[in-house]
Amino acid sequence: MQQALKAALKVLQPGGRLVAISFHSLEDRIVKQFIAKHSREVVDRRVPFAAPQAMHLEAVARVKPSDAEISANPRARSAVMRVARRTSASYEAVPA
Repeated sequence: MQQALKAALKVLQPGGRLVAISFHSLEDRIVKQFIAKHSREVVDRRVPFAAPQAMHLEAVARVKPSDAEISANPRARSAVMRVARRTSASYEAVPA
């Protein structure tokens, strides 16, 4: 899953959206942490006056199924869809 998210970030154009649907809490945690990691500026503590590396994703939404959808499809109750938008920051600075 982590390799797929990294690959998606490489090919995603600025303004493009990354959408991941997870059906298990461990999968959701991986996606949530990936988006959080790439949604903040990275400041090098050893060089505090240097410009921070820009964020590469902007978290947009977390969507869970509605009650009507859960009643129609009970297996959908654990699904979580997370959406993030790619910023215009270049990919060369993406941390591993």
